[in-house]
Amino acid sequence: MANPASGPAHHPASGNDRLDRLSDYPFTRLAALLAGITPRANAEPTIMSIGEPQHAPPALIAETLAANAHLWGKYPPLAGTPDFRAAVGDWLTRRFALPAGSFDADNMVLPVAGTREALFLTALLAVPERRAGGTPAVLIPNPFYAVYEGGAVLAGAEPVFLSSTAATGFLPDLDALTPDLLERTALLYLCTPSNPQGAAADAAYLGRAIALARRYGFVLAVDECYSEIYLDRPPVGALQVAAAMETGGGLWDNVLVFHSLSKRSNAAGLRSGFVAGDPALIARFARLRSYANAGTPLPALAAAAALWRDEAHVEENRRLYRDKFAAAEAALGGRFGYRRPDGGFFLWLDVGDGESAARRLWDEGAIRVLPGAYLSGSAPGQPNPGASFIRVALVHDADVVARACAAIARILG
Repeated sequence: MANPASGPAHHPASGNDRLDRLSDYPFTRLAALLAGITPRANAEPTIMSIGEPQHAPPALIAETLAANAHLWGKYPPLAGTPDFRAAVGDWLTRRFALPAGSFDADNMVLPVAGTREALFLTALLAVPERRAGGTPAVLIPNPFYAVYEGGAVLAGAEPVFLSSTAATGFLPDLDALTPDLLERTALLYLCTPSNPQGAAADAAYLGRAIALARRYGFVLAVDECYSEIYLDRPPVGALQVAAAMETGGGLWDNVLVFHSLSKRSNAAGLRSGFVAGDPALIARFARLRSYANAGTPLPALAAAAALWRDEAHVEENRRLYRDKFAAAEAALGGRFGYRRPDGGFFLWLDVGDGESAARRLWDEGAIRVLPGAYLSGSAPGQPNPGASFIRVALVHDADVVARACAAIARILG
């Protein structure tokens, strides 16, 4: 009998060709851009390209993990623990002034391994095979977090980039969306405060977004991961606005919000966040995650619950970021279109050519920043709206930020 594995035929595995529609991830592109450049500056490199907080994590994390070390041997439930869900529900109710008793944490909260995986999976949750007789659309603010585009493309949708520049208040112009596009829309991603510009949507804006989602029957995914790092006043949240709206349906219909401890609590390594909102969508999300994800370990859930119950470390965090923005403002002196953001910890600076500026800063100052073009998309024949910008993450202490921003001003003129 012939061996089916023998013979000259040889066909490499083709794989999922949707991956080929994605550009390289921003930090992969940055590594390629700077490859071969050895900084001339006799200084320790300052990494301001990635939003990884450098503040010490709260001692509460290590203490709670140690107290719950006996639970490492247990498989965690995908839905998390009642204590975790209660901590999140109580925090959301306090932070966003939700009506007493309106939020059912047991049916409206799912723990996630940081919000990156949850934001990606939202596209798989929301996108059907066809919508309004055509390819479903996923609306993405532009600039954007790369995961939004990745989720849209791998779910088989058409990513539609919505310009979010100074002319639109650094948020998508919802009034410019046409009925034809909205009929095809399966999902709208919003980020508030936005990454990278730091613009916070107000209640009226979020109300319009929720109304559109309900009128046209799509999912509104609001990435609120930077909501706790603000300079002057706390940004409103999508659940807060939904709770105040009159509706003929469910109070939370069509709305999902995403929060993480990575920025709020300097706990990027804990990989803990949550998705909350529309209970019908949360139930479907739980079904999707039962196939795609493992649960958050029980000691990590306990640590996360303790962090959501503590505000003292978050208030101190905000104070440190205010000091950093003051240092940056003093060093930059209003150059490069500097504006004080509503929230988050990024500068979005117009330097003429983001890639060229990133190379110069690394070469001459050992400062690593991210070109804005790597966070933006463009339609065929259209310029990339982020091409002239760099994103600078103010994750180091105020003294380092002051020195780095002074060097940016000096090197880029």
